[in-house]
Amino acid sequence: MDKDIQSDDALVDPISAQPHFHRTESQIAIAGHPIHAMLVAFPIALTMCTLGADGFYWWTGDIFWARAALWASGMGFLFGLLAGLSGTVELLLVPGIRARAASWTHFVIAVMLLSILGANWGYRLGFGYEQAVLPWGIMLSAFAAGFTAITGWHGGKLVFDYHIGTSSTGKG
Repeated sequence: MDKDIQSDDALVDPISAQPHFHRTESQIAIAGHPIHAMLVAFPIALTMCTLGADGFYWWTGDIFWARAALWASGMGFLFGLLAGLSGTVELLLVPGIRARAASWTHFVIAVMLLSILGANWGYRLGFGYEQAVLPWGIMLSAFAAGFTAITGWHGGKLVFDYHIGTSSTGKG
């Protein structure tokens, strides 16, 4: 057996050895409930509603669906900004979140998603909500839905695998 490798020595991750690595409780919360987790449901749902409304407009030609997509895309973007602001504050305030590379991956993908949501809404505002749906509006909506899935998957990994933004005691 090689003398450099000993069975008693355990490998230590230098990142997890940092003193505040395991401090991942939410700092932006109401009664122990993280605001970021409460807000992300809205842009997720509204992004999917935008894609659905675009699809219904394509299928039926009813202007109601084009107008609904305009409102859904706008509210999805605005609620996304609120969710992003609360998530960014969490990222910067909580050392255990900041120390994980997965947190930064989620952050970068979420910012990219926000730019897609903003472009989708801006396109509809600039070119008229009915004319904007086909073909570019529905393509932006599909792109946003895909990015929402990727961003949500990374956010879910942070919560379920690393317990980011959760309370270990269950108290606020």
